Amino acid sequence: MRFKALARLSPLAGAVLLLCAMQSATSPNTAAGSGTIVRPTKFDYTMTTLANGLQVVFLEDHSTPIVHAALWYHVGSKDEKPGRTGFAHLFEHLMFKGSRNVRPDEHPSRITSVGGQANAFTDEDATVYWETVPAEHLPMVLWLEADRMASLEVSEDKFKTEREVVKEERRMRFENQPFGRLPEIIFDKAFKVHPYKHQTIGSLADLEAASITDVREFHATYYVPNNATLVLVGDFESKQALMLVEQYLGKVPRGKAVPRDITPEPRHLGEERFTVNESWPLPAVVVSYHIINDGHPDAYPLHILAKILSDGDSSRIYRSLVYEKQMALAAFGEAKLIEHPNLFYAVAIVQPGRRPDDVQKELLATLDRVKTEGVTAEELHRAKRQFARDYILGRETVQQKALHLAHAVVIHNDIKTADGEFDLFQNVTLADVQRVAKTYFTPESRMLLTILPRGGTPNPDQLPLGPKVPKSEGPNVPGVSR
Repeated sequence: MRFKALARLSPLAGAVLLLCAMQSATSPNTAAGSGTIVRPTKFDYTMTTLANGLQVVFLEDHSTPIVHAALWYHVGSKDEKPGRTGFAHLFEHLMFKGSRNVRPDEHPSRITSVGGQANAFTDEDATVYWETVPAEHLPMVLWLEADRMASLEVSEDKFKTEREVVKEERRMRFENQPFGRLPEIIFDKAFKVHPYKHQTIGSLADLEAASITDVREFHATYYVPNNATLVLVGDFESKQALMLVEQYLGKVPRGKAVPRDITPEPRHLGEERFTVNESWPLPAVVVSYHIINDGHPDAYPLHILAKILSDGDSSRIYRSLVYEKQMALAAFGEAKLIEHPNLFYAVAIVQPGRRPDDVQKELLATLDRVKTEGVTAEELHRAKRQFARDYILGRETVQQKALHLAHAVVIHNDIKTADGEFDLFQNVTLADVQRVAKTYFTPESRMLLTILPRGGTPNPDQLPLGPKVPKSEGPNVPGVSR
């Protein structure tokens, strides 16, 4: 899981949490005189599975009179077939367009009318719908979710309208932004067959080619209780909440067995190099490696390694390429650890007057040095403290707690990791970090990509906003890349 969202706390509350987390002591894996990191309190949850296959997790939190409901459907862009990309994200839109007893857009308006909030987001592995409401309105939330799970109305007119909305979203976020297609190019070149090859937004051609029959079949296959997990966190009694869930969602018929026939990516046996041209203001160079999936034991030192190498202005690649050698105007990267094996990639936007080949060589050399030299104890301890900070501050709200629990159930298939990952991160050693660098940063799994401007004068003012892949609307949350 990736702990990227921090709670909105007062400065005093945040300071108290950090002081509690960083108490003075020493350990073999920390710099001399630095503090041991103290784990947060574990979740006191209960979990059950209804007769129709719906998994339900309850976590009581009586600190405020609100309830958060997160309904995760285990379907994302990796479940789409070639030529039919963008369906999962399309359904994020369609699920708000009415069901048997609810008019189009009535679902969110009912929530806001009682002072609540509702939204949704889609990524490669899941589609999530959530509501936060005053606790007395939990029955209404469960009824709304049950109604659209059981009786979503996908008409030809609604489908065509929302398809145009998604196409326009793609133009705005990918086609018309400088460097907007960067993630699309990286993953298309790095993957041969696995559906991580395409982005969640889908392609314009696939969206245009989709038929109402295709869309209805996709919904009938994946939007069923036996492919869903509901997490409730807030001010309720678990036994009473279970009765309400049974009353509303327990009546939705179980669907057919959900297919998981996703073609695995074959092992890459040699370095690949690509050069492409885009209508961008400046050249960009990329180095990527195939890595393991989220939840694998190696994922935790890989997370630490990625934070040291490529996370922010203090990272190694930023310091080296931007500050010290002044070869790049921006440098960033990510270990994209999600449900199936994915990528570690690093990107540098080339400084005007510098040769892309030279910048790429320096980027590669910065990554390779970890294999021979490892990282320092100070770097490791700082990364662990950052993870602890994000972990602790990312479990404050009812929404954040629900996201930790749901991610553990849906992506890891093991709810215990919602608590257990804290210790796994803190137990990472210097040897672990160097070992995963040697294991995954190999020439055989490497891709070197150069993207050159198609024409025109480079404009250094038009820079990418950051390393993250554009996603559909929704909160920036732990466990879900945005």
